[in-house]
Amino acid sequence: MVDCRPFFIHPFFAARRLKSMKTIDYYLSPMSPWTYLGHARLAEIAGRHGATINVKPVDYGRIFPVSGGLPLPKRAPQRQAYRLAELARWRDHLGVPLTVQPKFFPYESNLASRLIIAADGRGSGAALRLAGAILKACWAEERNMADEDELATVVREQGVEPRGLMAAAKSDEAQARYDELTAEAIELQVFGAPTYVYDKELFWGQDRLDFLDRALGT
Repeated sequence: MVDCRPFFIHPFFAARRLKSMKTIDYYLSPMSPWTYLGHARLAEIAGRHGATINVKPVDYGRIFPVSGGLPLPKRAPQRQAYRLAELARWRDHLGVPLTVQPKFFPYESNLASRLIIAADGRGSGAALRLAGAILKACWAEERNMADEDELATVVREQGVEPRGLMAAAKSDEAQARYDELTAEAIELQVFGAPTYVYDKELFWGQDRLDFLDRALGT
């Protein structure tokens, strides 16, 4: 005889189950070198803690004006020079291939962002992989991620047929989602890339990944 009575979960165990469901909101720019430097480590940390990553490309061109940030060309020369030195230091420290001044940077990243959003419809793992491939293409391979044909090649290299994904990226729905994520980031007071949000706490920059790691472990 089958017992059809409702299954009851004690509130103590329900709370423990909810606590174990760890989610990281990952606000990024696909042309940010700091996002690139932290991308693989973020995936490793999340995997180690059994955490899910919500991949959220946002438009920093809209975030900077409301958060006190400046696009790179408008920053003071000494800040720009120090940024290059820091990129080289982190590249060497992490052993990550990176061209400090790649041929195609900066670039118009809206289509790349919307491609990642479209890939998210195939699961967060697909979006995470595509984001990593686009970042690597810019910073390690010096490929033009503003070029639609080059982007399609990167998509194809991930084992995905690019025509359908590109059409989805160009849709009104993808643009609306991009706008929604950008507004969400502004509301959360995100101001730089990458920003990781876990348990309502912001961690800005790949050099804060150790703190995120610790937070996930508590």
